[in-house]
Amino acid sequence: MQDERMDLGLTGRVYVITGGSKGLGYATAAALVADGARVVISARSAASVAAAVAALGAGATGVTGDNADPSLAGKLVEHALSSFGRIDGLLVSVGGPPPGSVLGTEPSVWSAAFDSVFLGCVRLIQRVATELSSGAAIGLVLSTSVREPLPNLAISNGLRPGLAMIAKTLAGELGPRGIRVFALLPGTFRTDRGQEVYADPEARARREAGIPLGRLGDPAEFGRTAAFALSPAASYLTGTTLTIDGGATHAL
Repeated sequence: MQDERMDLGLTGRVYVITGGSKGLGYATAAALVADGARVVISARSAASVAAAVAALGAGATGVTGDNADPSLAGKLVEHALSSFGRIDGLLVSVGGPPPGSVLGTEPSVWSAAFDSVFLGCVRLIQRVATELSSGAAIGLVLSTSVREPLPNLAISNGLRPGLAMIAKTLAGELGPRGIRVFALLPGTFRTDRGQEVYADPEARARREAGIPLGRLGDPAEFGRTAAFALSPAASYLTGTTLTIDGGATHAL
């Protein structure tokens, strides 16, 4: 029987993935490496980075750092170039700002979240984009709060739609250089965080009842989708948002 496996064109390509030691970032790194790519991951915990790099194998290396640190972008670029000699893409896992309501969240908390979540993402993109050439891709891991507000997550509801528009704007700015930009909107997955939030069986059952596919997502399902979107196989995909949530979001 003829092999019908899709060639994503990832062999030898290099991707920088922030928040890549666990959860959806790690799942994406694993999918990329499995298809022949090499990755540079980052996370705030040195131990977490080391464990992830060891699990990913020879195609991976890592940097310890926080997206809120203005120096992280430069460190990631330098590490990628010194380790692999090129950069073909970036996946920014933005991270989760603290919960709370609009009226109940102090301005200082809004300001800190804006610097970390919003400006941290923009700084990374600005620096990495200078090293990218035609065929490269930039992805932002956001949330379904881009399309529908989530209860008690006012900061996320406020900042993530703005980053989705940043992705849309960048697609126009970078398109003439042959660089694609998109946003991914994950729903509820069986990450460490997802398992913690829905540890109570009744709470999990209620959540799953609101998902048309009837279950939480497997991180690997997100990783495969993200790897495809970053790959040359998705060469005409740009300026859009992809919702990966089992059908839970009601908005278009």
